Amino acid sequence: MIKSPLQKARSKYIPKLPKSLEENVALITGEASEAIADKAAIKQMFPNTYGLPLVTFEAGDISENQILNVGVVLSGGQAPGGHNVISGLFDRLKKLNNRNQLFGFIGGPDGLLNNSFIDLHSEIVSEYRNTGGFDIIGSGRTKIEDEASYDKVIANCLKNNINALVIVGGDDSNTNACVLAEYFQEKKAGIQVIGCPKTIDGDLKNSFIETSFGFDTACKVYSELIGNIQRDANSAKKYWHFIKLMGRSASHISLECALKTQPNIAIISEEIEKYKLTLNKIVGQIAEVVKKRANKGENFGTVLIPEGLVEFMPSIKKLISELNDILASKPEYNKLPTSQEKRDFITGLLSEESAKVYSSLPDSFAKQLTLDRDPHGNVQVSKIETEKLLIDMVTDRLDKDQSFHGKFNAQNHFFGYEGRCAAPSNFDADYCYSLGCTAALLINSGKTGYMAFIKNTSGNSDKWLAGGVPITMMMNMERRNGHEKPVIQKALVDLKGNPFLMFRSKRKEWATNSDYIYPGPIQYFGPSEVCDAPSETLLLEQESSFQDELVTV
Repeated sequence: MIKSPLQKARSKYIPKLPKSLEENVALITGEASEAIADKAAIKQMFPNTYGLPLVTFEAGDISENQILNVGVVLSGGQAPGGHNVISGLFDRLKKLNNRNQLFGFIGGPDGLLNNSFIDLHSEIVSEYRNTGGFDIIGSGRTKIEDEASYDKVIANCLKNNINALVIVGGDDSNTNACVLAEYFQEKKAGIQVIGCPKTIDGDLKNSFIETSFGFDTACKVYSELIGNIQRDANSAKKYWHFIKLMGRSASHISLECALKTQPNIAIISEEIEKYKLTLNKIVGQIAEVVKKRANKGENFGTVLIPEGLVEFMPSIKKLISELNDILASKPEYNKLPTSQEKRDFITGLLSEESAKVYSSLPDSFAKQLTLDRDPHGNVQVSKIETEKLLIDMVTDRLDKDQSFHGKFNAQNHFFGYEGRCAAPSNFDADYCYSLGCTAALLINSGKTGYMAFIKNTSGNSDKWLAGGVPITMMMNMERRNGHEKPVIQKALVDLKGNPFLMFRSKRKEWATNSDYIYPGPIQYFGPSEVCDAPSETLLLEQESSFQDELVTV
């Protein structure tokens, strides 16, 4: 592998570990757990893995180690730090027993089904330490969701003497891990399953999963780009930049990037939903800020837009829900020859309210709402050009406003893939390595149906706390592809939480001023306060005194 000077330097970086993981560890068993919602339904569906106790690790002695053959699967979209999860998993397995082996399944869950894997020995793992991407074994979005597939996974694992799997993924992938763990227990297959929390969107978190890995790095990459654009805007003074950011189901990335860069406008989808704001209302609010800045002679600015905005507008959310059911149950739709026939077909199946909304949408936008769904049955919001729609509607609004005497020229951007495979920040490099070590310890302790966690992550890494949380504890029932299914509950932006309250207290000031912050690129070498700092979101969430200092807005 050809390496840049930065890659060579990063390969020498030794991730920092919590003190409790540096040497031998002891398992501490806590209280039994319950599902976050729909307890009776979840318990009925997971009788063998429901109610498991929380566990943590602390310095101490461990018992004799068995020989472990562990398979690891990278599932879903890429996130910075995945290679360090594998590095931590590999190193701790070898530390526990040098005869332990780690196998990487190729291409995500498909590798499990096809029995396609490689032996992850030290030479391979060393090539990928502290690097971005998932290219060590690749990833995939295939869902393993029927008994025939479960049995195929069991057969392939037993064939290769693999007695544990580590699933590295987001909420859907870890839901699948929980289902596998339950099935393996029911069948007495002797195969453990441990999950690791991955997603740059930041929506896989709770009281134990403080942040999903990759969020820190991705937000720092996006914030650098936003800062660059804001510096250009402040230099040229002639463009409004509408920037769509990753985040289908929550606005954590948009909020974090707003806290890092201080844009003129940042839309938070959860707030749109709470106050039932329409598309026209959002457009009107943007236009008012444009006018106010134009009155100061500043015909430029930045607008941050969460990727999943359209799903949070109440009327469009209801429309999308109906569209999901129609597209899942009416395959004849795809055989219709023309766009107009398809639109008429759907309109005839919608409720009166949704039909009215659907009929009012521009053809291009309506078509984007009916594109093929992802493997989980969700609309692919990354293909919906919300940023262009807002530009067009703001332009139209200002053209009709006789009191507007400024200029409005807009550029659109979408930052997505730019952040998914970046070299992990020091925080993500350390955090992911610790997660990998923790997953190995959970396996060695005989646990299954757990997700590895690291807590106290806003402080120094030596004080981090490692452990495992039962995946069933995070689950609730949701409608997917027209059916109620158990899934890990997504964490939305908390409108009463410190990060949003900080943003809310500043946004009026940011709207009219040009007090932009230019974060610059991720720093890997230098003072700890520059290189090791976690996200603004994480710092604010764990700052208990913050709300007392806020001025009510």
